Amino acid sequence: MSRLLITGVDGRMGRLIARDANLFSLEVAAGVDSRLPEGVSFPVYGNVNEVKEEAEVLIDFSSPDMLPSILDFAIARKLPCVLCTTGYTMQDEAMIKEASGSIAVFRSANMSLGVYVLRQLAKEASKMLPGFDIEIVEKHHNQKADSPSGTALALYESVKRQDSQKAFGRQGQVGARKPEEIGLHAVRGGTVAGEHEVGFYGPSETLLLTHSAQDRAVFASGALRAARFLIGKTAGLYGMEELVAGI
Repeated sequence: MSRLLITGVDGRMGRLIARDANLFSLEVAAGVDSRLPEGVSFPVYGNVNEVKEEAEVLIDFSSPDMLPSILDFAIARKLPCVLCTTGYTMQDEAMIKEASGSIAVFRSANMSLGVYVLRQLAKEASKMLPGFDIEIVEKHHNQKADSPSGTALALYESVKRQDSQKAFGRQGQVGARKPEEIGLHAVRGGTVAGEHEVGFYGPSETLLLTHSAQDRAVFASGALRAARFLIGKTAGLYGMEELVAGI
């Protein structure tokens, strides 16, 4: 088995990654988290720089402020990274791109294969339905910190046109909808794992493309599949397109 390091191991996704790692022929070598979980069979450190164990790949489900230390650690160890955290800034994205010149980095706003297919379908629909208004709605649990979701922003990138402009919700006397607007709307509540809808609204007809994650385990499976894919890859920036092509 290949050995895996998990940063953010005591979060909901980190625990699922640890639970299901062996299904993908991965063994958890160690974890990193500010909270130290009980009952795990591998060492857990409060800081990534304290990790002594060797690993072949790292999966990160921590937080954006951990990115610099994770990338520095990974570059020093030549350790491929699957980055699953959302809420990155433009500076963070630039840091990730720079790091990919030294190590293999897998970066995706959403680790679900179904969401990747949704993006491709939405991209084609945007080309085939010129003049249709486009609105994106995402729903997540009440603990999600960033809004709109990284997936909603990725969907925007898939459907945007030359003159498109983001419209983050609407309030007050905003006037008639501008043709170049693409609305992004966030719903937060309960334990929703993740739902995304791209709506195309035209004269007398509507097309809705939707994806619903019934269980967060789908994201864990995607991350673990990406980790297996990344082991042994040369330095570079990889994503769902490369992963799907290799299935």
